Amino acid sequence: QVQLVESGGGSVQAGGSLRLSCVASRSTYSSSCMGWFRQAPGKEREEVASIYTGGGSTYYVDSVKGRFTISQDNAKNTLYLQMNSLKPEDTAMYYCAAHSRAYCYTSWSKSSAYNYWGQGTQVTVSS
Repeated sequence: QVQLVESGGGSVQAGGSLRLSCVASRSTYSSSCMGWFRQAPGKEREEVASIYTGGGSTYYVDSVKGRFTISQDNAKNTLYLQMNSLKPEDTAMYYCAAHSRAYCYTSWSKSSAYNYWGQGTQVTVSS
């Protein structure tokens, strides 16, 4: 069982930056898919970005490309999401998730593929 704990959320003005962190309770798998999802009030949960921990390949939803960067530090069992040029539409609860049940490049955007989830951290961007 892997426990994921997010931190780093907060309130910022549009154009600002935040860095989210997700600490895993034990070493992540040598080859697993870890990612960030978000859910705004009244909307479905959507993928944001994922990384294949075995090789470092990254995947992003179009709306965050060029603004967000996902990275990992396996020595610290930590996943990061650096968010720059934040927009009001980025406001949501952000969740860290992980799985090793399928190839990351085919499953990264499917929330149903992930079997480990954090409790979420709130990001609020004001205009």
